[in-house]
Amino acid sequence: MPALESTRPWYKDFNVYLEPRIWVIFLFGMMSGFPWVLIGSMLSAWLQESGVSRSEIGLFGMVFVAYSVNALWSPFVDRVKLPVLHRWLGQRRSWLALCLVVLMAATLALSSLNLAEHAFWVAFGALLIAIASATQDIAIDAFRIETFGQHESNLQSAGAAMATAGWWTGYSGLGALPFFLVDGTAWDWQAAYKVMAVVLAVQFLVVICIRESKRYRAELKSFSRWQDWFRTTLYDPIAEFFLRAGWKLAVAILSFIFLFKIGEAFLGRMSIVFYKEVGFTNDDIAIYSKMVTWWVTIVFAIIGSMVNVRLGTMRGLLIGGIAMAASNLMFAWIAVVGPDTNLLLAAVVIDGFTGAWSTVAFVAFISLLCNRAFTATQYALLASLGNLGRTLLSSYSGFVVDWLNGDWSLFFILTAVMVTPGLLLLILLRKALHRIQAPTADNSAEQVSNE
Repeated sequence: MPALESTRPWYKDFNVYLEPRIWVIFLFGMMSGFPWVLIGSMLSAWLQESGVSRSEIGLFGMVFVAYSVNALWSPFVDRVKLPVLHRWLGQRRSWLALCLVVLMAATLALSSLNLAEHAFWVAFGALLIAIASATQDIAIDAFRIETFGQHESNLQSAGAAMATAGWWTGYSGLGALPFFLVDGTAWDWQAAYKVMAVVLAVQFLVVICIRESKRYRAELKSFSRWQDWFRTTLYDPIAEFFLRAGWKLAVAILSFIFLFKIGEAFLGRMSIVFYKEVGFTNDDIAIYSKMVTWWVTIVFAIIGSMVNVRLGTMRGLLIGGIAMAASNLMFAWIAVVGPDTNLLLAAVVIDGFTGAWSTVAFVAFISLLCNRAFTATQYALLASLGNLGRTLLSSYSGFVVDWLNGDWSLFFILTAVMVTPGLLLLILLRKALHRIQAPTADNSAEQVSNE
């Protein structure tokens, strides 16, 4: 994937954000990030205030494994037509509507549970939210990739930026709400979950109002035998990627995807516990970790997309990865100094900047590897590997902190070092990756239809 050189004035790059399709992607990005609040920062704070140990809080993160294995059921989201809903909403939106109904039901269930008495059912509710959210992500990612043609590389990069900005709006912007409610009112965490269920209901209305995208969708075939369906929906997407790349290069690419975000995930899984143990309040967390991170990430996701277009996806990944590792050291500094809000502000700004840049490049990188004939399945397969490192391994982050006897400074230094193997792989793969970019519309079974 060669760097894209551009001689246009830099301000012309903003014109892509006038495209209505970009803002639909932003809204869907919000829907993708929001469930992480329910089972991530919000649940972690509830557990920490209830006296649950670091290691047990980390293990609650095992529910995020659903995001790592959603490729197993991505063919169903790609091909199965939901009764009634498909005729009303279309392929992608019908799955989104179904997932949102499940998310609302599970969130309301959590709001009625007592953590001390119903720990198992709290974990089960979190798992249900993770599965529904991971399924929703399959449809959202497919919708985003299908919305733009292979020739619209600038829109693909902008789409990746807006997906990232939307995700952080859902996770940080809306994610600040429960922290303000719990600290600023007499509400408890269960009451906050009721409010979050209302937010999900609003998202359901958004899905109904937005039109289904058909503009750049691969043609779906009809099958007379289940063997043909299995081969076309499950085997062919995986086989096509390995045949296009070759076994050695394919395994190397998958290894890079698996390793790239591990350090960031270890930091993220324990961040709320760290903030509360160091001495920051729920209001501090809402303002700095959520609200400030939200806007910093949106601004730098957009800037990062333009920089990546000019530098090329590979260079953007490399520079973003190095910066992401270095930013983790800011949290090691906070661990030494204590609850200094000025230092926290600096840390979240730097971390938001580096995280946004690297995430936009990472999403664009995976999108460029996908054949449009197997959009949902291939993207889910590649993204799930990245999530595996972020979720399965980071679930043991609490054990690592305990093993270090609560030395948070050393813990964050280790998270910075964890990025190194992925960056070394990326340097080794740079030249080989040029030849396996996904096929263009001429040979990918892509069809263009007008709405």
